Amino acid sequence: MLQEGAHGKWTVSSSDESTEENSDSEKPSTSSLLDAVRGRTSGPQYPCSEARKAAHKRKASPLKLSDKKFSTEIPPAEKQKTSQEGLGWCLSSSDEEPEDHEKHAHKETLKEERHDAPEEYPLNLRKDDELSENQKAEEYNETPSEAQDTWDLLNGGNPFRFFLTKVRGIEQSYNSGALHIKDILSPLFGTLVSSAQFNYCIDVGWLVRQYPQEFRKKPLLIVHGEKRESKAELLAQARPYENISFCQAKLDIAFGTHHTKMMLLLYEEGLRVVIHTSNLIAEDWHQKTQGIWLSPLYPRLPQGRTISAGESETNFKSDLISYLMAYSSPTLKEWIDLIQEHDLSETRVYLLGSTPGRYQGSDKEKWGHLRLRKLLKEHASSISAQESWPVVGQFSSIGSMGADGSKWLCSEFQESLVAAGSSVTTVLKCDVPIHLVYPTVNNVRQSLEGYPAGGSLPYSIQTAQKQLWLHSYFHKWSAEISGRSHAIPHIKTYMRPSPDFQKIAWFLVTSANLSKAAWGALEKNGTQLMIRSYELGVLFLPSAFGLDKGYFHVRGKMLSESNDSATYFPVPYDLPPAQYGSKDQPWIWNIPYTNAPDTHGNMWVPS
Repeated sequence: MLQEGAHGKWTVSSSDESTEENSDSEKPSTSSLLDAVRGRTSGPQYPCSEARKAAHKRKASPLKLSDKKFSTEIPPAEKQKTSQEGLGWCLSSSDEEPEDHEKHAHKETLKEERHDAPEEYPLNLRKDDELSENQKAEEYNETPSEAQDTWDLLNGGNPFRFFLTKVRGIEQSYNSGALHIKDILSPLFGTLVSSAQFNYCIDVGWLVRQYPQEFRKKPLLIVHGEKRESKAELLAQARPYENISFCQAKLDIAFGTHHTKMMLLLYEEGLRVVIHTSNLIAEDWHQKTQGIWLSPLYPRLPQGRTISAGESETNFKSDLISYLMAYSSPTLKEWIDLIQEHDLSETRVYLLGSTPGRYQGSDKEKWGHLRLRKLLKEHASSISAQESWPVVGQFSSIGSMGADGSKWLCSEFQESLVAAGSSVTTVLKCDVPIHLVYPTVNNVRQSLEGYPAGGSLPYSIQTAQKQLWLHSYFHKWSAEISGRSHAIPHIKTYMRPSPDFQKIAWFLVTSANLSKAAWGALEKNGTQLMIRSYELGVLFLPSAFGLDKGYFHVRGKMLSESNDSATYFPVPYDLPPAQYGSKDQPWIWNIPYTNAPDTHGNMWVPS
């Protein structure tokens, strides 16, 4: 059916006019895997989303602005349309169905007819290097000075232990204090005995190469959520490696994913936990903005310890064990036992996870946004004039929010985000401003990766056109403070800043995008919380860092060494976020952008 809007005119095949509720899931597609077996594609050799496949395809065979290799025909039978005046989009009647309707997930067939050219398009064209994009993404050789920097980082003054990933192509000073996966797995961090990698999208061969040579044959457990053909492909990738074993996470609720990103690293010297936002694929560690929380080195407890030994004030140890027990996997019992044997008392963050299920009673507050609500009520200070303190959510994908804000975003979810202090009466939620940070088309076009960066922002047109009301909350990505304005964010963060954005009441870095699948949605008149996916993040609260005023100051400059105490939190992007302008559009992965080239001189035609 013909669609029209600020993006121009394009067609969507009739089977694509509805999408699953969990559109943030980057749901693996197996068609590329089957094609790969038959030798018909240059696509990624690991399970990944349709959006990432499209990015891979465009990197492999870029379309220059002058190319006319793509169809501009609109089939006559598909020219019927239903206009919704004043919205800038045309919606088909089938898009007004209930959001919980079972959804089809057929391959997109999108054809571009016309684009209205925006007025200003500054370009930063780059010459093609001799290395392929994938080779460039994988190549990472640490210099001795960088190794020393990593060692200083590990032992220096970063009380939050919150890091960004290194980004190729930005000013080198902005990578000082950042980490690559090879840094995390370096012998500087510990003498590895075994490890467990929890993740969503995994390139096994690449992952093995990130370990130092001397650790590549150590036992490695991969915890994943793949099923059927994509599971077979994942296992096939690991056949050359006798040291690799697998744990398949149970996903019994439709459209759920194993989205958690965590490393458990057992050393001769102790144990380390890493909770982060990157998939285990080369491009996620190359030119994107990603977040990492790196635990201290946890020492082994002396023999004869009690069960409660080694717990932190934030209850991190028992919460991590509860999260792992939710997998109900005998394979993870070994890791649960290892965690029991270590002293995690130095941890200063709270663990915030989601696990699939329908929860009632006290279990309702164990996971998802109700877990955040409980933590904030119990451990965050109440704020004077708190209704004027906005909430900020920053993410890389968006699920179906419903017909308006009252369905979830501005009701149950916002109520959790604005919770603070057990004695505080509930704030009128409509009074609290919501700032949602999500990249614009221009953010993607002008990024280091160009349009293919949009492969990791899988917001679909089918979901977007049902919730145009949501876009009025959107703010642009800008990260001059960390030198990462052109490194597209795959990090997900949520926080509660003061009205002047100089303070924050709390900060969360997590794998959870803006979706009910990730955070949970209330059912049965509020008596039950339903969560589809596994997610994991860490919450920073001032009280856990010895601050009694109820807030962190926002660090003025990420690289500043003068204010690295626990008083100043390093928010990795610019505050206050800037609202979308009249010509800004959210990045939507499955429609074409052909009116202006990206930083590599290419267009975006996903089909």
